[in-house]
Amino acid sequence: MSLELLEFRFPGVDNVRCVFTTRRGGKSQGRFAQANMSLEVGDDEEAVRANREELRRALGLAAWQELVQVHGQDMHMNLEDDFFSAPVLQGDGLCTGQSGHGLVIKTADCQAILLTDEDGLHVAALHCGWRGNAGNFPGNAVRRFCAGYGVDPAHVLAVRGPSLGPGKSEFVNFSSEWPPTFRSCFNPQTRRMDLWTLTRNQLMGAGIPARNIFSIDLCTASSGQFFSYRRDHVTGRQTGVIWKE
Repeated sequence: MSLELLEFRFPGVDNVRCVFTTRRGGKSQGRFAQANMSLEVGDDEEAVRANREELRRALGLAAWQELVQVHGQDMHMNLEDDFFSAPVLQGDGLCTGQSGHGLVIKTADCQAILLTDEDGLHVAALHCGWRGNAGNFPGNAVRRFCAGYGVDPAHVLAVRGPSLGPGKSEFVNFSSEWPPTFRSCFNPQTRRMDLWTLTRNQLMGAGIPARNIFSIDLCTASSGQFFSYRRDHVTGRQTGVIWKE
């Protein structure tokens, strides 16, 4: 297999798997080289489909489920459709209890946040950019996940994938982009926000214990290993994927 995969396992949840792709491997060329997984960024569709097929085959997914991500608050639960050919529904969160259904989040600086309950009965995948943080999508999504499946948030585990790190999260228009309640999270000298810590705090605010929150602290804008919209503007997308075996 040509694709580079970063695998993560939740401790004690043997039937749930998580994978984060990088930009390495695959068939895409130019600005989208190499392992672009998105059909929505202007890349050659044949190359993207080859990349997606290689990933799907490597993970053994029975269904590929993704969304047209819109930096909103909508979640979709228990979808039966396969969206390998192209995403159709808009939203930024997916949940399922079906085995073999891969929940796919596309990122190029945004955070892919993957969730499971401690029993491995249900999983969720969230797309969270800074607008998602500004609207507390991580916390809201955890509450919906728990309400939908009757799960106590104290028994939820979460992992955040590679994304825009604290050293690169500059907001020159903070006052017009963020609600005033986030001023304490903003450093006016550096004009940066620590989105990693903000997400962790929002997950904890929804009831997930600190010991159940994990992270892959790799900054997408700082490394050529990843696609980065903030660095390159026109670029591809890597993925975060969670599924039950």
